[in-house]
Amino acid sequence: MKIRDFAGKTAYITGGSSGIGLACAEMLAARGANVLIMARRPDLLETAIKQIEKNRLSEKQRFSSLQLDVSDRERVVASLSGAVNGIGPPDILINSAGVSFPQKFEDIPFEKYDEIMRVNLYGTWNTVSNLLPHLKQSHGYIVNVSSVAGYIGVFGMTAYSASKFAVIGFSEALRSELKRFDVTVSVLCPPDVDTPMLERAGRIKPEETKAISSTARVMKAGEVAKAVIDSMAKGEFMILPGSGTRFTYDMKRLFPWLVESITDKRISKFQK
Repeated sequence: MKIRDFAGKTAYITGGSSGIGLACAEMLAARGANVLIMARRPDLLETAIKQIEKNRLSEKQRFSSLQLDVSDRERVVASLSGAVNGIGPPDILINSAGVSFPQKFEDIPFEKYDEIMRVNLYGTWNTVSNLLPHLKQSHGYIVNVSSVAGYIGVFGMTAYSASKFAVIGFSEALRSELKRFDVTVSVLCPPDVDTPMLERAGRIKPEETKAISSTARVMKAGEVAKAVIDSMAKGEFMILPGSGTRFTYDMKRLFPWLVESITDKRISKFQK
């Protein structure tokens, strides 16, 4: 399925109160879609809904928010049933909820690793598994958010990369299974994006991790959201926003030894 006309479509977006999720919500609203955003903090949800409503194309559009921790499976089951009865079943699901804790492996508490896996991977599983019957009926579209760190294991990102590699593998397998139902699955792999999560990560990120990404451009959330919308019109599986991201992906796929060599040199230079 390819979506070129979003008017009248209903999009469910996790992590929709900020960052990439919010930018996607605003862009979809501007194209006539109904939007439900989900996140853990009610104060951010309230502010985000007001921003989204400013982008409406028609008075007929519906917007709603849902306080939800996607890692809590029981809450997901109960809350999404109510959402479907309220705003209606989804045509689009964007799994953008995510957390990170960039630290050297030995400095990452198991509790942090567990949280990252539960939110980034299990949270994606939870929403897909509960909304899939509706997405089959609507021949819908699923976008799961991974990262450049989902195809390149990055120093200081053992927990985050583990979760994001898993999201790509999950999405690829799911895409294969859902083709016969005309449900499209894509996976978004952005580089560093100017979001609250990146700002929080920057406070604790190891210096080696900073050195690896020091020459890369930080993208704006709106740029990434536009890449998502444009890719949905083409039905692309891998959504790689920005020319640098596409180049990095191709280099990793074709010349993994070169990517490793460049990364090792940057780390070694700092450590010396």
